[in-house]
Amino acid sequence: MRIVAFGTYDSAVHPRVAVLIAGLRAWNQDVVELNRPLGYSTAERVTLVQEPWRLPGFGLRLLRRWASLVRLGLRERRRGRPDAVLVGYLGHFDVVLARLVFGRVPIVLDHLVSASGTVLDRGLASRRSLRGRVMVAIDRLALACADVVVVDTAERVPALAEGGRRDVVVCPVGASDEWFAASGAAADRGVDEPLRAIFFGLFTPLQGATTIARAAALLEPDDRVEITLVGRGQDWDEARRIVGDHPAVRWIEWLEPADLIRLVATQDVCLGIFGTTAKAREVVPTKVFQGAAAGCAVVTSDTASQRGVLGDDAAYVPPGDAEALAAVLRELSVDRGRLDSLRERMGERAAREFTAAEAVRPMMSEIGGITPVEEE
Repeated sequence: MRIVAFGTYDSAVHPRVAVLIAGLRAWNQDVVELNRPLGYSTAERVTLVQEPWRLPGFGLRLLRRWASLVRLGLRERRRGRPDAVLVGYLGHFDVVLARLVFGRVPIVLDHLVSASGTVLDRGLASRRSLRGRVMVAIDRLALACADVVVVDTAERVPALAEGGRRDVVVCPVGASDEWFAASGAAADRGVDEPLRAIFFGLFTPLQGATTIARAAALLEPDDRVEITLVGRGQDWDEARRIVGDHPAVRWIEWLEPADLIRLVATQDVCLGIFGTTAKAREVVPTKVFQGAAAGCAVVTSDTASQRGVLGDDAAYVPPGDAEALAAVLRELSVDRGRLDSLRERMGERAAREFTAAEAVRPMMSEIGGITPVEEE
């Protein structure tokens, strides 16, 4: 099939769409990318909700990108009708344009996050507030323009089904080849070295960065645990206040993607999410798949969605429980046998289930794929 990947997505910032595209190509599909990155992250889009006077600038930039995408889309249509159009992550507006440009061509929307869910999760609006109702309307419009909706966990399907959707496909986030290629960087570290754990993200309530900070503050030098926190966002200031000048905690505000991959691959443990919000109970974060692919053991919150994907190959703690998180890190710093077992089992699961080809398998079943390259 010829599939058009369409939109203003930025795969360097949000790698989900890159994994989907790589997976489709692994299934021997002809994927044409028509992409004009908008340059607005999720956090910056959330800021627009708080500071609506910035909306004209956002709208102007979006229109410029769309003008280019219209030209590219019409040119692609002259080549012949594509079999499907994939609208990448953060495509709530792009999917509307895709419907206008490609007409009756099946549209697949990667609905990794909902606009309303993101705003509610970050405490920026209530469902009945004007902001909340606007976000709900944006979600409804985006979903109405799609023929197939892709989500990342089964826990998100019932809410869409209640709205009448029956064409929902669950595709795990997965990890790109670069993460798998980096695996093994920490294999030769000595047993006497401190346990290395890493968290990377945008410090949102969903991620539970303050829980990680409280756990770090509980650790003593004799616990032999080092934690690296990468990124910056909503809860960064509070997390920094909690940790203070703890000698075992390192802060890095930004890394290029390739540098982040190399760093994560040198760690023993990748920390997932620990938030207590409703959304935190529905998702399996990208960092969990990436850390697993890079060869780390995974420690994350004990939710149905994460257990459903990670099984018994991860270490779990109750959401928001800093004491339990600190205890698990202490245990793994002493019990290197368990640490090695978690790393090995999670690496095997990642190679079996988290590759790009496996991530898109449910999508291929929905839109009618052909034999994967590796199975020919």
